[in-house]
Amino acid sequence: MTPDPAFSICVYCGSRPGTDPQFTETARLVGTWIGQRGGQLVYGGGKNGLMGVVAEATLAAGGRVVGIIPKALVEKEWANHSCTELHIVDTMHDRKRLMAERADAFLSLPGGIGTLEELFEVWTWRQLGYHDKPIGLLNTAGYYDGLVAFLRSSVRQQFMNEWLMDLVKVNAEPEPLLRDLVQAAGMNATGLDLSEI
Repeated sequence: MTPDPAFSICVYCGSRPGTDPQFTETARLVGTWIGQRGGQLVYGGGKNGLMGVVAEATLAAGGRVVGIIPKALVEKEWANHSCTELHIVDTMHDRKRLMAERADAFLSLPGGIGTLEELFEVWTWRQLGYHDKPIGLLNTAGYYDGLVAFLRSSVRQQFMNEWLMDLVKVNAEPEPLLRDLVQAAGMNATGLDLSEI
């Protein structure tokens, strides 16, 4: 019987690879880190772009992968049938709800409007108290510099409070950000030696 994962991280990222090779390398590092530490990846269930890279790397490193994809995107995003669990759901709302339920923490890698929409939704849910799970933004190669600057402008313009920015951990390096998310999720209760993750 497969043991329960030590932790479960929901990763939002692009169904395309982007132009910078660092994006692909970082997705591979994230998946490898999750898998090597007995973790579980929860993601959108596709095998294209960064989505496919992070899933493949997690599996290759011995981790579990839970893919969740709507029927309408099974062909468009090329559903990844190599997942440990692949859930084909009716709607995007079902997808996002199930992803959130199965995760201890959320992490956004580079991606397009779908990735941004998912990030902002879980961030809004956190603000409103619908969950208290940690959220991370992996700013690979400065991809999110413009977004972070815009959000800080929103704080200055008083459309956001500073504490909202504190709800999202931003880092350009995957390993310290992943460690922070696992620790913030309280996963030391599982018996992990957090000094080694």
